[in-house]
Amino acid sequence: MPHQPLAIYLQDKHSIRAEFEFARYAEQRGFDAIWQADTRLARDCISMMGALAAITTRVKIGSGVLPFWPRNVATLAATYSTLWEMSNERIICGLGAWWEPITSKVGIKRVKPLQAMREYVTVLQKLFARETVTWHSEFIHLDQVELDIIHGDTAPRPIPIYIGATGDKMLELTGEIADGAVLNYMVSPAYIRKAVELLRVGAERAGRTLAAIDRPELIVVSMDQDRAAALDCARELLVQYLGQEPHIMKASGVSQDLLDQVHAVLGWPTTKEKVRQAMHLVPDEIVQMVTASGTPYECVAKVNEYIAAGCTCPIMYSLQDDARPMMNVFAEAFPR
Repeated sequence: MPHQPLAIYLQDKHSIRAEFEFARYAEQRGFDAIWQADTRLARDCISMMGALAAITTRVKIGSGVLPFWPRNVATLAATYSTLWEMSNERIICGLGAWWEPITSKVGIKRVKPLQAMREYVTVLQKLFARETVTWHSEFIHLDQVELDIIHGDTAPRPIPIYIGATGDKMLELTGEIADGAVLNYMVSPAYIRKAVELLRVGAERAGRTLAAIDRPELIVVSMDQDRAAALDCARELLVQYLGQEPHIMKASGVSQDLLDQVHAVLGWPTTKEKVRQAMHLVPDEIVQMVTASGTPYECVAKVNEYIAAGCTCPIMYSLQDDARPMMNVFAEAFPR
């Protein structure tokens, strides 16, 4: 049986110490990668990636995904170059274009994200290749800049760049210029099939094949022998996405009417009480459409749906307090 890559996703549900334990356990159980979130100004993924590199030896470590808007491209290259060296070449640079309303609330004008992403990825590739870069465009201005590596290995840094892409045009761009796409969570298998075709379009535009584009996908996993409890746990997170990241929900075919109802209750910023108030609006079928929720058997079956739709590596985000039982289930379902 071919090896099916598996990964876990660390966000901010669990304590940092617990996440370190989960990372070590994932490596012990034969998982292939750990992806660290950078979201909502909750946890900084760069700090976490450095720590994860120090406590593991084999798994790849990716940023899932780092917003590029607040960062200068040259210092971003130096950051990932440092992580790459720290981790013994196990780092994946995952970048995202961030989202509203957070960008405007921190004073960033999120304009022309496709062009900005193209510029950042292209220049990062040059800097990672140890080129001396002069570049003047709308978003980047460099004058004879290179990674100033004096000590250690001064060879090019073959750091793969993945784009956290959700919209059609960003998916096509990813297929054209990136090593992989970090496909979003809270989406349906039907959305993944469409996303894969858009990646194919972009890849063919650049003279590449779809096989050249890695396609890991973030997947929310709410696993419990008590099926109703598992669904409610996922529903609570889903409500937040319905209200605060409607672009993801629209991509999976959630109705505008439901989005409007949930948003009217939540507002921004929201509270736990408002989330609880909105949960009754979301039916079970919506929860199961966009998450792997329910009994262990149901969760494995749903992840298999995502793999069949074109996901190359499920990146599983456990909603339970202890992620290790989930890892045990998947390590046994997909023997290491």
